[in-house]
Amino acid sequence: MNSVTSKKQHLTGQLTVFASAFLWSTSGLFIKLIDWHPIVISGSRSFLAFVFLLIVRLISPPPKGKKNPPVLLWACALSLTFTIFTFVTANKLTASANAILLQYSAPVWAALLGWRLAREKPSWEHWVALVFVTGGLLLFFRDSLGSGASTGNTLSIISGVFLGAHTVFLRMLKDGDPRDAMLLAHLSTAVLSVPFIFLYPPTLNVSTVLPILYMGAIQMGLSSLLMSYGIKRISAIQAMLTSIIEPILNPVWVMLIIGEKPSMPALAGGAIIITAVVTSSIIGMRREEKT
Repeated sequence: MNSVTSKKQHLTGQLTVFASAFLWSTSGLFIKLIDWHPIVISGSRSFLAFVFLLIVRLISPPPKGKKNPPVLLWACALSLTFTIFTFVTANKLTASANAILLQYSAPVWAALLGWRLAREKPSWEHWVALVFVTGGLLLFFRDSLGSGASTGNTLSIISGVFLGAHTVFLRMLKDGDPRDAMLLAHLSTAVLSVPFIFLYPPTLNVSTVLPILYMGAIQMGLSSLLMSYGIKRISAIQAMLTSIIEPILNPVWVMLIIGEKPSMPALAGGAIIITAVVTSSIIGMRREEKT
């Protein structure tokens, strides 16, 4: 592959990852707009994403010989399932900015969990980032202890831990077909949400059906395909840096449409978390370039 082709592939990868993150950034807004139980939203969105990804898989099957270890496949799928449940629920209980910024601490948790699960020892910048992330988390909870926002903030952190675990498991599936894990994750999310559909029947009208169709097919399904395409053309660290548009735009859409404004401590805490994650990623990327 010549340098011109390589640069084009790299640019294409960055653009598709950017597009994926842009679509993901709209999740907070639509979760706020749909007046359903959060588990019902999660299951309905994932069912549509499952159908979308299944059709794509049938049209474009994986290469022969790609096998996923069952235990690892289920670990990858269920970690994403609980990422979805906790993130959507958190969006209902706290400000959208809080949910996405706290979840964005996931790369740090991925580094620590990768140390335990994938035997990938964290570098010094990950430990420094963890200290600053902890400081950012304390700012989020300063004004929300004892309130519903505190519960939502806690779920956001848990969502970040699950997302970090999912990233590690996904990396451990590199010799298989990660799409199977995505399919299984959305299927399990849809199945586990069925009892909640009967307990909290959703109201079906244009203002709920159209958003859930968008969230399932476009915001979840299409964005997964774009990320899968782009991640093969750029490094994981570059993908994370490109995806920073998600936690920046997510609260912007909510503020513009709904008028929800995050508190100053939350903004300060979010800025610390993003700065810590991005800085540690840049240091890691430069180290990779030198080796």
